[in-house]
Order: sequence, then structure tokens, then C-alpha cells
Amino acid sequence: MIRCKPLLGTFVEIRIEDALQSSKVLNEAFLGIEQVQSLMGFHNPESELSQINASSYLEPIHIHPWTAEVLSIAKEIYQLSNGLFNCGVGHLLVEAGLLPQHVCLGAHAFGGIEDVLFIEPNLVYSTAPLCLDLGGIAKGYAVDRAVEILLASSIQSGSVNAGGDLRVFGDCSQDIHIRNPAHPHELIQIGNIRRGAIATSSLYFSRRNADAKSYMVNPFNQEHLEFSESYSVIANQCVYADALTKVVSISGDTQHPCLSHFSAQAIKIPNTLTP
Repeated sequence: MIRCKPLLGTFVEIRIEDALQSSKVLNEAFLGIEQVQSLMGFHNPESELSQINASSYLEPIHIHPWTAEVLSIAKEIYQLSNGLFNCGVGHLLVEAGLLPQHVCLGAHAFGGIEDVLFIEPNLVYSTAPLCLDLGGIAKGYAVDRAVEILLASSIQSGSVNAGGDLRVFGDCSQDIHIRNPAHPHELIQIGNIRRGAIATSSLYFSRRNADAKSYMVNPFNQEHLEFSESYSVIANQCVYADALTKVVSISGDTQHPCLSHFSAQAIKIPNTLTP
């Protein structure tokens, strides 16, 4: 059975092989994804993420365990990548018109994920004003949550695909198709995946006018990056696959030491392939 819904700024497709009670289980999996979106959506001014951005530097904020887990993973990847991964660049995306403005940009010098401190497992405080954007890493986490819900309901095999953030579980395998950077409407099959996740970062649908900027930002110099190739990462969980695509996209290093820590592999597809 296959079901698709618009969520997380894309279309989420859940595919399962089991037929018994499939409708109920699929509903529960989509509810899990919707909860991640509600908790960590930048576009929602009432989300926990928006509360963290608005006032965590003024007072401690109690957060949901899922939000705490994503922040912890973000801090871990920040440390292991030596700062290449930093979701504290939301203000730069707001300035570029790529995200809605919920904070007064001119009033602060913004910190990053390194400034988020855990007072208790679900209580956070920031040493600096924040404008975190958890978009990609939260999308990967939502895919993982959906898979965990399916597994807890004894679904034996299937997949969850959120706009290219794909995780496959069980005994079935799924072909991996990546867009050709030179011809984005053409798909390239690069193999198949079983019991793992893959995510891709690229800018091939980001061709804009000359003044527009890309959504990929180097946290060190705070410059918007432009590149024509695509980078994919295969990992055990989608939350790591998605976050690590930012590490390899920014560094251009498909052998970055951060990958081996998470037993991940990166694939670069150049913008030179002919149809």
C-alpha cells in the first residue's frame, strides 16, 4: 500500500508491504510526521522552534523530547564536523527572503547551535539570541520517526520518502534514483538500498534571478554557496543522512572524517553527465 501527503514543505510518500491494519498504521505514521512539523517548523510562529528562537536567550524553555533529540544530534554533528554543520543560519535565510521573518534581525547578533545549552534533558537555554533553522535535519528525523512507528506496529518492510529523504526498512530493497544535475528532470539510477537511508543536497532547482541567493550557507563566512553538482549521503538513519549532506556540500569533501563516525558514505554527481 502507498499513501502520499503534502508535509514538511514537500510530498511525503509512505509505502508498506503489509496489508493488515495498513490504513490505521499509515495514519499513525503520518501523525508522527505532522507532530515533528508542528514542533520544529520554522514557518510556524507558534512552534517550539519559534519559541526557542524568540526567547531561549532570555529564559529556559521546556521542549518536547523529540525537539531535544534533534537539537542534541545537531550539536553532535556540529562538533564532529568542526562547525561545518550549523543550523544557526536562519537569520541569513530570512534576510535572503528564503524564510519568513519572525524575529527582528537588526536587533541582535545571532549565535548558533553551539550556544544551545541543556539544563535538563528537556530544558534548554541559549547564551546568545538564536535564529535556528532545523528544516533539513528535522525532515530527516520525521522520516525516522515514521519508520519507528511502522516498526512498532509490526510492519515488516516498507519505505518513507520525504522529498528525497528516503529510508527503507525490512527485507525489501528500493532503487535509488538521483536527479542528473546537468538535466534535473532526468533520473539516474545509482543502485538500490535496503535497511538504510539516503538524502541529497543540490541547487539544480534553485535557478533564480541574478540577485537571489541559495539556501546553502557556509556558517564560517556566512556566504550563500553556489554549486552545480549534487551530494548524496547514505547512512543508517535519515536524520544523519540529511545533516551530513550539508557537511559534504559545504566542504566539497565526499571523504570528510565526519562521515566515518556515523558509518555513512557520500556520493558526488557532477554537472557533466550527458542524457
